[in-house]
Amino acid sequence: MVQFMSLASGSSGNCYYLSSGEGGLLIDAGIPTRTIARTLDFQGIPIEGHIMGVLVTHEHADHIKGLSALALQYHLPVYTTGRIQQAIDSLRYYKKMEGLPRPTVEVGEAFCLAGFEIVPFEVPHDSVANVGYYFRRGNFSLTLATDVGHITPEVHYYASQARHLILEANYDPEMLWRGRYPQYLKERVAGGNGHLSNLESAEFLCDIYHPELERVWLCHLSRENNHPELCRKTFEEVLFRRGIIPPSHFVLEPLKRSTPSALYTLAD
Repeated sequence: MVQFMSLASGSSGNCYYLSSGEGGLLIDAGIPTRTIARTLDFQGIPIEGHIMGVLVTHEHADHIKGLSALALQYHLPVYTTGRIQQAIDSLRYYKKMEGLPRPTVEVGEAFCLAGFEIVPFEVPHDSVANVGYYFRRGNFSLTLATDVGHITPEVHYYASQARHLILEANYDPEMLWRGRYPQYLKERVAGGNGHLSNLESAEFLCDIYHPELERVWLCHLSRENNHPELCRKTFEEVLFRRGIIPPSHFVLEPLKRSTPSALYTLAD
C-alpha cells in the first residue's frame, strides 16, 4: 500500500512523507523534528523502524533546517547528490551530521529505497544544486519537482511520466510585483533560477497532462505572494481553456504551507 502526506509545504518549511508496504521515507526536513514526529504519530506512523531515510532536494534552509536534528535523533540515512551533501557540509551548523550514513545518489541513476525505485533529476534553482525525485513501484509513479526556476527537458520528462505529481506553484505575479519584497528579491523569485508562478505551472501542467494522471498537488506556495484559492482558480481557468477539468480528469489540490495534508492512500 502506497501512502503520501505533506507535513508542510511553503517558504517557511517543507517536508513530505511517502511509504510502501516495505517502509517509509521523508523528502526534505525543513521543519522541527518534534513537529515531524508529532504529525506522523497522529497518523499512527512511527519514525523508528519505519522511516528508512531522508531524501534532500537542495540545501536551502526551508528544506533542511530540521535535517541534522532529525537524522541524529533517529540515526536516519540522508540521501542526496554529492554536490548537495557538500553544500550542506559548508553550513557550519550542519557539520555535526558527519558520521551519519549519507549515501550519495547520482542524477539520472535509479536507486532503491523503502520499496521504491527512485530517480533523482536536475531542477534549476539558485542553490548549489537542486534535484527532483521520480518514484516508481509497480504501476504506481509519483514525481516531486519543487523550487523550479524554469522548465527543462528533464523536468518535463519526469513530470510527464507520473500518475501522481507534486508540482511547485510558488507565486502570483501580481501579488509578487505589488508586494513588499525588495526589488532584488522579486527579481530573484521571478527569475529563471527562482520559482514557478501559478500561471507558468498551470501552463506546464496542460502540456504534460495525460489520461492516466490521477492527482496533482501544488506545493511551495509563498506566504507573501500567493493564496491557495487564488492558486487553484488560476489553474482551473488555464486548464479549462485546454478542455481539462478537475476533478473529472484528475484531482487538483494546493498543499497547505504549515499544516499537514490528509494521509492519502494512492495504491494497494
